[in-house]
Amino acid sequence: MTKIDSLRRFLLPCITPQTNPTTVSFPGGATTSIGASKKRLSTSLRDDIDVQDSASSSASSSEAVVTSAASDDYYNLSAVTVPQRPSKTMVIGTIFGRRKGHVWFCVQHDRLSVKPILLLELSIATSQLVQEMGSGLVRVALECPTRPELKSCLLRSVPVWTMFCNGRKLGFAVRRSANEETRMMLKRLESMTVGAGVLPSGSGSGDSDADEVMYMRANYEHVVGSSDSESFHLINPDANSAQELSIFLLRTSS
Repeated sequence: MTKIDSLRRFLLPCITPQTNPTTVSFPGGATTSIGASKKRLSTSLRDDIDVQDSASSSASSSEAVVTSAASDDYYNLSAVTVPQRPSKTMVIGTIFGRRKGHVWFCVQHDRLSVKPILLLELSIATSQLVQEMGSGLVRVALECPTRPELKSCLLRSVPVWTMFCNGRKLGFAVRRSANEETRMMLKRLESMTVGAGVLPSGSGSGDSDADEVMYMRANYEHVVGSSDSESFHLINPDANSAQELSIFLLRTSS
C-alpha cells in the first residue's frame, strides 16, 4: 500500500463526513462501510433512552396508582358513619299550677316569649308534686307508643303521653296550646329567669288560696338524644342544693 493510499484511508472520513452508510473502495479490492458503526451507536442510544422513558412512565404510573389508592382510602375513612351526638341547648322551664289543681310544664326559648315551644298539662296534682320534690329527686317520664300516625311527627308534637313519676304510673300528660290565661301568667313572669313563688289570683273570689298559682322557674338543659328521645334537666342555681328534676320524652317501640 502506498503512502497516498494510507493517507486517503485515514483522512478521507475526517474531510468528508457521511450521514448515510457509504461504501468506499480502495485499491486492491478492499471495501469498507462508513457511518454504519455510527448508525448502530445511535440505535443503541435510542434503545437505552426508550428503556429509561419506559421505566420513568412505569414509576409515574405506580405512583399515581398508590396516590389514588391512598386517596380512596382517605375518602373511605371519611365516609365512615359517626354516631350522632346528643345536642344540648339552654331553655327556660316553668312548672306551675293552682294549689288545688294539676301541674303544668312550660318550655320557652327565652323569657320574653309568650308563645311556649312546649306546654304540657300533667295529671299529677300540685300538692303531690310538692311532696315528691321534698325527697330531692323527681324524674318524670312521658312515654308514647310508636303508632304509625305518630312515627313521623316531632316528639314534642305528640298529643297524649303516659306519665310516670319516680317509677310510678300517674295517669297521662296532654299537650296544650297556650290560652289567654297562660299568656298573661307568662307575661307577668317575663322579668324573672330563676325563682319560685305564688301569683295571687286576682279573680276576687272568696277562695283566693285555691286560685293562687304556684310556680317554679329555672333554666333547663334541653337534650335531644334522637328523634325518639328528648329530656329537660333542671339547672339548680344553688350549688349546695340536692334538688334534681328531670322530664323525659320517650317514644317506645311497644
